[in-house]
Formats: sequence, C-alpha cells, structure tokens
Amino acid sequence: MSYDRALTVFSPDGHLFQVEYALEAVKRGTCAVGVRGKDVVVLGVEKKTVLKLQDPRTVRKVSMLDDHVCLAFAGLYADARVLINKARIECQSHRLTVEDPVTVEYITQYIAGVQQRYTQSGGVRPFGISTLIIGFDVDRVPKLYQTEPSGIFSAWKAAAIGKSSKTVREFLEKNYKEEMSKEEAIKLTIKSLLEVVQTGAKNIEIAYMDQDAVLKQLDSDEVERISKEIEKEKEAEAEKNKKAGGSSSGVAPMQE
Repeated sequence: MSYDRALTVFSPDGHLFQVEYALEAVKRGTCAVGVRGKDVVVLGVEKKTVLKLQDPRTVRKVSMLDDHVCLAFAGLYADARVLINKARIECQSHRLTVEDPVTVEYITQYIAGVQQRYTQSGGVRPFGISTLIIGFDVDRVPKLYQTEPSGIFSAWKAAAIGKSSKTVREFLEKNYKEEMSKEEAIKLTIKSLLEVVQTGAKNIEIAYMDQDAVLKQLDSDEVERISKEIEKEKEAEAEKNKKAGGSSSGVAPMQE
C-alpha cells in the first residue's frame, strides 16, 4: 500500500508522509529568522528576487495579523495567504466578542489548530508553511512563537525556518545572548541571514517591534549599512586570527 497517498493513514512505522512532505515544502521556502531581545523582537526574512516588471509590494513575507501581532512564513505563498486571512478574521472576531485584543499565544494556538485540522481529515492536504509569530501583550514582554505544518507550536528566544534553517539555528545557538538591546538583536538577525543569503543585504528585509507594539520596517540603506559593518568585523577577526596563527607558528622550539 502507498502510505504517502492518503493523508489520514499512518505507515507501519508511525509516519504521516503527507505531513513530512509539507515540512519539505517549508525547507524549500526562503529563510525567515526571529530574535527576541530584552524589550524588542525582530523578524528577518530573505526576500525572493522580484521580476523586473513585478510590483514588489505584492510579494510580502511579513504580514500584520492585528495591531500588535505580526507573522513571517516560509513555504508556499498561496497557503500562507489563506492562513493569514483566517488568523486576521479570528483576531477581529475575538475583539468583537471579548472586547480585548488577542494575546500572542492565543492566536498562535489558533493558527497551529488550523494547521493540525488539515492533517486529520480526508480530501484536504496540510498547509505547506511554517510561521514565526511575534508581538507584545499587555505585560509588554516580547513574544516569539513558531508553528509547523503538523500543528506543533512552541515559544522561542531565537528561531529560524525555511531553507538552510538548520545552519542558521546553529549560528543563533552560538551567538545568542540574553537581554539583548534593539541594536544587538537587529544585528544578530542580519548576521544570521547573511550566513545563508547568497545575494547579500539587498535581499534581506528586517522588521521589528518594541514596547510600543508598533511594527517598524528597517529601510534597505540601514540594512546595507549594518551588513557592511558586519563584513568589516569579519575581516578584522580574520586578520586577527591570521596574525595570531602566524606568531604562534613562528616561535622556535625550545632546546634542552
């Protein structure tokens, strides 16, 4: 029996192949990174190269769900559009019913719930996207969550999804520090994306939210400036290591 043809049938070793294939679709999408600082949370995404006659405003990987909640995704654009619209309707419905905005965890649970429902019934397929969700609640503490096509969701200090996400995650594990300032969090986000984005700063988009819970975009000139700063630091570090290596190799062995 072809266990990968039916969404609702487990293989003998406990796999749902269609869900695993959805994860593969995510890995083919461009990279997205989220980093949480002391009082800021940053999203960085690799932009797809826009065709010469295409309007770049219509190709966005960062979307607002509510005034204080923002989402970035990796995977299929069409699937993301449907899921984002469902999440926006839920945000407005919650305001209308409860007369309070959604919490970041609530809307993350809702999105993960929708993704999970599409793994459990026939005639549908899983959403081929993973999401990073950022925002602030009334406690003014930055939040960062990740959801997957299987319906799993979890909170993170720093996370990466999409192409080469494993490489970026390992970089973040080595370089993440607690209680980072806004500048440090933005710099780490750009630095981590530069590890995998071949075309450099021109294809990197950065958005951040601080305690006023308003999403702000970093303009391309600022991203370029920080990227050049990072390159200079790398060159200085390489030169320093080269000199250290040269001086240690030049020491004559002691004679008895």
